Amino acid sequence: MALTVALAGDTMLGRGVAEELRRSPTTQTLLATEVRETLAEADLVVLNLECCVSSRGHRWPNPYKLFFFRAPPTAARVLAELGVDCVTLANNHALDYGNDALVDTRALLERAGIRTVGAGGNVREARDFTALEASGVRLAVVAVTDHPEDYAAGEDHPGVAWADLHEGVPGWLTELIGRAVASADAVLVTPHWGPNMTSRPPPHVAAAAPQLLAAGATLVAGHSAHVFHGVADRILYDMGDFVDDYAVHPALHNDLGLLFLVTLDGPNGAQLAPVQLEAVPLYLDYCHTRLARGEEWEWIRERFTTACAELGTDVGERAGRLTVDWR
Repeated sequence: MALTVALAGDTMLGRGVAEELRRSPTTQTLLATEVRETLAEADLVVLNLECCVSSRGHRWPNPYKLFFFRAPPTAARVLAELGVDCVTLANNHALDYGNDALVDTRALLERAGIRTVGAGGNVREARDFTALEASGVRLAVVAVTDHPEDYAAGEDHPGVAWADLHEGVPGWLTELIGRAVASADAVLVTPHWGPNMTSRPPPHVAAAAPQLLAAGATLVAGHSAHVFHGVADRILYDMGDFVDDYAVHPALHNDLGLLFLVTLDGPNGAQLAPVQLEAVPLYLDYCHTRLARGEEWEWIRERFTTACAELGTDVGERAGRLTVDWR
């Protein structure tokens, strides 16, 4: 009983990407053919949607907030055509254009057949998991963000599943993971955690990740840094970026990324476990992502191998991909 999940990090479809989608709302606009074919290898596709999807709303009234990301409604259909099954909205851009845009985002995605997790009309909805099914396997997805607190859902207002992970993993989150474990064959926890432009997990992330595993998570796959981090046992600390129009950091190279394919397996009737990871090197051009080549590929291999070695993880290579064996 095996399941392969494609996992992508921050996918920003606003600003310049939104303009490209308005001109040409197709899958080719976002991803090269080879990247789309890689997604199609997976049974399920899950990513972090780093924007809202709407034509409504007003910018969140925070004078210190610099970036506001909103994709056109057609983005929901394009994501569905790419084979995306679920997106997490637990991040610092889900409410960039307010509650109306968040409502639209969830409705447009659900209408396109894409499940959402990590945000809702109130705190109960935001702090809930969603369940995906493929190949006879049920995968529960739990999403949470450690910033910003003012986007947090409340008892009577919409928002995201916010947790102050700097103070440790809260009881409601461990309880949520426990409920997800009881209803699924595997549980993916996907946190939006830590600051931007870091090359390794900050202390509070490094402390929280094993607590999420101890609570019952099968796999932890994080995002927020815009730069991929190393992989430890069952932990992808940060997956970096997948699609965007961002300025490129000359040393951290946030234009060089990875798409992760994780295979879960186990006997019938038992919780699945990750057995293999394939990391596919990517080049993020302006608003368009393709496979990395030549020196791009070599830089990614060196960076990922070094980052994983710091965490005690060996990295192999197979057919142009970087591999981690968890068996």
